[in-house]
Amino acid sequence: MGNFAIVVIGASRGGVDALQKLVAGLPRDIPAGLFMVQHIGRQRSCLPDILARRGSLPAVHATGTEEVSPGKIYVAPPDHHLILENGRVRLTRGPRENWARPAIDPLFRSAAAVYGQSVVGVILTGALNDGTAGLRAVRLSGGTAVVQHPQDATCPDMPVSALRHAGADYCVPLRDMAPLLTRLAEDVINDQQDDKLRAGGHTHARGV
Repeated sequence: MGNFAIVVIGASRGGVDALQKLVAGLPRDIPAGLFMVQHIGRQRSCLPDILARRGSLPAVHATGTEEVSPGKIYVAPPDHHLILENGRVRLTRGPRENWARPAIDPLFRSAAAVYGQSVVGVILTGALNDGTAGLRAVRLSGGTAVVQHPQDATCPDMPVSALRHAGADYCVPLRDMAPLLTRLAEDVINDQQDDKLRAGGHTHARGV
């Protein structure tokens, strides 16, 4: 993977409006690939078109053939889980999780397993508790957890569950989310560059 962050975002009830507000504040040059699950079940969805109109980033339904790259929004298509592998996107029609397909937890778990500290997990408005286990996985792998403040959410269930059972590094209202994610993505880049410098130094030392 190149030098960029992996931002995974989950939303349910009230999420279409929340996602629009979020992407409207994201800069075109954000050093991150963004991957989104909005609970839509099997019904047709034009969410990528909606998000592309509201923000400066291109947005598409993932097809399962893409390479992971920055500066683009990948949305889980109807009736498919969105999974991240090493450098690639994959779709599955595995069992529903938390009564949903697409579900948030499979995306978050796969991102945490592959990209570890480079992951920023985001839980937005929604009912029930999808995303809680996935956000816990993100934190355990060294990634960063961001949760929409429950008082700011149309439906606070998912944020409350995430805070209670997974915890969060940041809990902010939606208006503060875009600048925070931009800063966190930049922090990931700096950490990746520091890791490369340290690795290079160790390699040189072994060769002396």
